[in-house]
Amino acid sequence: MSQVGDERVLKVAIADDALLLREGIAKVLEGGGLEVVASVGTADELLDAIDQLDLDAAVLDIRMPPTHRDEGIVALERIRERGDQMGVLLLSMYATPEYALRVMGAGSGTGYLLKERVSEPQTLVRAVQTVASGGSVVDPEVVEQLVQRTRADDPLARLTERERSVLELMAQGYSNGGIAQTLFLGLKTVETHVRSILQKLDLEESPEHHRRVLAVLTLLGQR
Repeated sequence: MSQVGDERVLKVAIADDALLLREGIAKVLEGGGLEVVASVGTADELLDAIDQLDLDAAVLDIRMPPTHRDEGIVALERIRERGDQMGVLLLSMYATPEYALRVMGAGSGTGYLLKERVSEPQTLVRAVQTVASGGSVVDPEVVEQLVQRTRADDPLARLTERERSVLELMAQGYSNGGIAQTLFLGLKTVETHVRSILQKLDLEESPEHHRRVLAVLTLLGQR
């Protein structure tokens, strides 16, 4: 692995059939201290690169040749079927909750972001770092769409405004510590909110962070 001082540099592959977008993503990631070791135009080429290179993460479009439907998600599922737990970040032009649920269903170390986040270098770099470390990332716009589906008889109607804010961050993949930092709350306060949310929504507490994210997203997607 490459090293900068004592810090390990993450090796990343990019797959998107739009050359200019690939170049833009590479520029952002390299500017954030990551090393782009492969840049390809199809999912099959990405799978070949994974076989040949020691990668920490891959960033790929959901819709690529030949059908421009769900090639990126299929590639993610094939990567997991092969037992590879590398980080995988899927990019999409649209906020599609169903795609997000399918991506997160592939297990930990996965993420779903809108392509417009490429113009937010810090967000994109942090997302790649998160999935590379086994974490989960879901675009906030997708979470917002799901949360806004609330009906009068919906369990979410029982949540306080603060609990809804915490829930949205939970669904985006934030840890309790990350939620505390984002909302300027104490960690114990966040833990209390999380327990209350899980109880009100009839969800089990899980020691595995990704399972918590998936449980919340699945609940929201079923509404």
